[in-house]
Amino acid sequence: MLSTFWQVWVSVIVLGSIIGCGVLIMYTSRGMRKEETDQTTGHSYDGIEEIDNPLPRWWVFMFWGTIIFGLGYLASFGLGNYQGFLTVTVDGKEVPWSQTNQWKAEVQAFDQEIAPLYAQYSSTPVAELIHNDDALQTGQRLFKSNCSVCHGSGAKGALGFPNLTDKDWLYGGAPAQIVQTIANGRQGAMPAWGAILGDEGINQMVNYVRSLSGLKHDATLAEEAAPKFLQNCAICHGANGKGNQMMGAPNMTDETWLYGGSSKQIEMTLRYGRSGKMPAHKEILGANADAKIHLLATYVYSLSNK
Repeated sequence: MLSTFWQVWVSVIVLGSIIGCGVLIMYTSRGMRKEETDQTTGHSYDGIEEIDNPLPRWWVFMFWGTIIFGLGYLASFGLGNYQGFLTVTVDGKEVPWSQTNQWKAEVQAFDQEIAPLYAQYSSTPVAELIHNDDALQTGQRLFKSNCSVCHGSGAKGALGFPNLTDKDWLYGGAPAQIVQTIANGRQGAMPAWGAILGDEGINQMVNYVRSLSGLKHDATLAEEAAPKFLQNCAICHGANGKGNQMMGAPNMTDETWLYGGSSKQIEMTLRYGRSGKMPAHKEILGANADAKIHLLATYVYSLSNK
């Protein structure tokens, strides 16, 4: 909504311009000749003289037509905070036209039109729907619009954002688990261990964690960290470091590293902790959210189940 000052400012400029154009036509037409003549106005430039003829009537009528059109446009769509007589249907109600209401009306009309197709997709299990090319293309478009900013357009992920094309899943890669992740989001939390383990303990734990996945490490330091791992880390990652999908604790025995597997990156994770959040898309996706989540889950599932 415009403030009173800007409302008056806009109204005066718009209406003043329209009225001014009408006054200008009336003023210039009053002393104008009615018939064509060979007489000139006395103006001459570069050998070209201006003949004192009246404006063509078609031009005058067209000018008046633009003024009438402008007034009709204002009456239809409104001016500033004043609403016009046009309306649109939003949420089943007739509301005054505005850019926002027009956009809402068009989105809702599209949602109603596409709803039967979404219902058809939703009735098919994810494991079967991955064989439907049209459904996969729709899921891919939804993915690029809502997910690619974090996971990348190819879903390969990035530092801190999981790669969705491999078989490694923090919370599980079954269709139901993927649906739950997309719909409700996930909140990962790796506590900071710097104050508890100290510099020496962090160095030992770095080598132990690297030993779990067969990376280069100091065997002596890794052996010294083993009891500390069982005491502090096994509750989430398991005694063997295989992780826990119920908690989103990653498997540290494979070659997949969410935040990197170098000694420096592991040290940063241990010392300062990590906090990753996957937002819940149930509300973000708006109308037909359940069907969109079903299609997104289908596309994501297809990436690692060719």
